[in-house]
Amino acid sequence: MTDISDYIVSHFKRSSREIGEVERRILELSHQKKLVSSDINAEFSAGASLGDRLADNIAKVGGSWGFILSFCLFLVFWAVVNTIVLATRAFDPYPFIFLNLLLSMLAAIQAPIIMMSQNRQAARDRFEAAKDYEVNLKAELEVLSLHEKIDVKVLAELAALRQDLASLHHHVTRKDD
Repeated sequence: MTDISDYIVSHFKRSSREIGEVERRILELSHQKKLVSSDINAEFSAGASLGDRLADNIAKVGGSWGFILSFCLFLVFWAVVNTIVLATRAFDPYPFIFLNLLLSMLAAIQAPIIMMSQNRQAARDRFEAAKDYEVNLKAELEVLSLHEKIDVKVLAELAALRQDLASLHHHVTRKDD
């Protein structure tokens, strides 16, 4: 294939105006024999802001068993201190209104942070899917190119064999005469 538009037509059976930007870029890279694959984690993390990284780390900690168990221990400690240890002078007596206020504030802050992290994870999944598509498309194009090369090679060998057979047949029929 000498021209990229011939390459597009042969592989996509469409004109170059009918394919998307991603396909055009991958075809160009394939035609130039350049790599498409890359480290997705490094590429995606390179565009992360401080807030993005902070939200990811908070979600990672907040969604762990370590956090859940330590928070349960904190709640038990709070209840024991305010009912048994400080029975007469508890700073947050039963029904633990101050603790409820703290938990509500924590939930009000933690929920949007976890949602930001989930949105970022969804964006990462879309980014990864797009990269997978690019790599798969290039691999498919390379396989098609290999098939074309093999087909051309096999057809050339078949033509040479036919010519050799014709030559042998001609040679054998000449000897018989």
